[in-house]
Amino acid sequence: MNTPWTEHQIPRQDGRVAVVTGGNSGIGREAARILAERGATVVLAVRDVDKGKQVAARIADHTPGAELAVQPLDLGSLESVRTAADELRATYPAIDLLVNNAGLMYTPRQKTRDGFDMQFGVNHLGHYAFTGLLLDRLLPVPGSRVVTVSSYGHRIRADIHFDDLQFDRSYDRVAAYGQSKLANLMFTYELQRRLTEHGSNTIAVAAHPGNAQTDLGRSLPGPLRAIMTALMPLFAQSAAMGALPTLRAATDPTVLGGQYYGPKGMGGTRGYPQIVGSSTKSHDAAAQQRLWAVSEQLTDVTFPV
Repeated sequence: MNTPWTEHQIPRQDGRVAVVTGGNSGIGREAARILAERGATVVLAVRDVDKGKQVAARIADHTPGAELAVQPLDLGSLESVRTAADELRATYPAIDLLVNNAGLMYTPRQKTRDGFDMQFGVNHLGHYAFTGLLLDRLLPVPGSRVVTVSSYGHRIRADIHFDDLQFDRSYDRVAAYGQSKLANLMFTYELQRRLTEHGSNTIAVAAHPGNAQTDLGRSLPGPLRAIMTALMPLFAQSAAMGALPTLRAATDPTVLGGQYYGPKGMGGTRGYPQIVGSSTKSHDAAAQQRLWAVSEQLTDVTFPV
């Protein structure tokens, strides 16, 4: 029997700089806490700066000497993404780990400041742009990684709607979430292909938390949210367990570029992390490259690979 992978197998992270988007709640908070415990300098890149500072203070109280910083970042604004990237570049000559964790789920029809569908804009385009603007800080660093958090939702009513990416004609919150999470995986696979062709030691990896007890479902309609809250303890795992696939993707020395990590139990909803498969659509190379080209056009961000 294989020994389950736990946080105790995470090697020391002393001297490494890790940027975690959405590090003030849920999976991101747990990942940030454990990375800081292992000695990494952790940057919480968050929209709610006050909450980010509170979380950083709690982590520091729990781990005296932990090195933490809070970076304002609104992934729903390309201006904010550029400002955050510029500030991080000025502060950190080298970045070892970028964890694209922040996300929204099942929001009602909304647009970002740049006019994108909110779920597609925040979950995919914001992270695409943020990664592209920081990548030259990772490329020279041996063992550096970009970890992007997807979801089992990439299989649920999910497709890349190139004819209506922003759901302007008809909005479906489930399909919009599925598109954004499918885009996270396609972005990871295409980024890894480019890194490989570039001959880079930086790798791109994906992860998903299964069903974890976080506030990601806060945008669900009231009655459904109440039902989900009542049932959650019966089939969901803790945020700490949900963070393990992300942490394994970020720190396990055996991880390879292009891999996807998720819980191994109960149909991928809970359990310890292992390599998991993703949908056939996520491996469509032509669609990956088309999504990349569209993302580049929409964000005006080009990558150095």
